[in-house]
Amino acid sequence: MHKQAEITEQTKQNLIEAFWSIYMTKRIDKITVKEITNKAGYNRGTFYEYFQDIYEVLEVIENLSLPTLDELPPLIDGDTNSPTFINSFVELYQKKYKYYNHLLGDNGDPAFQRKLKNSLKSSIIRALEIKGNIDLVEIDFMLEYILSGMIGILIYMFQQKPNLPEEKIISLQYTLMQGDMLKKLQKMMK
Repeated sequence: MHKQAEITEQTKQNLIEAFWSIYMTKRIDKITVKEITNKAGYNRGTFYEYFQDIYEVLEVIENLSLPTLDELPPLIDGDTNSPTFINSFVELYQKKYKYYNHLLGDNGDPAFQRKLKNSLKSSIIRALEIKGNIDLVEIDFMLEYILSGMIGILIYMFQQKPNLPEEKIISLQYTLMQGDMLKKLQKMMK
């Protein structure tokens, strides 16, 4: 029985990988189930055992690409001169680069950036709610601003490959965050 579960998971992963390799070169509305199954070496019926349609495959990939609470970097450093959060955020992005590079790119899913931001926001808000006595609406706006900037810079960094070392980009991003908003967020975390 354990062997069957491994085979089932491998079949699903093979279909996901076949879809992804096609999605990297073709818009989703131009991809067919037949292409995916031919590439993966299965028949159409096998595809439908795992997925309702090609859009569900993309949704599975996107959901797997969203960071879990355990993967989130520490929200606020004790040392305000150390950009650990941003550095950790870049590491998270690089870890999931295989999917992020395309999903956040020009040919990716326009809704994924919003999904990513909302996932990060809700995880951070849940962590902050434990502290109690915070204004959730204000936090929501602050995180929207911070995460939009961070995601935007990371997208630019990985797509444009500017002649600026990663360390300098992290430092620049941290400098841009240094202000009343970050100080207010740090105060709320105490």
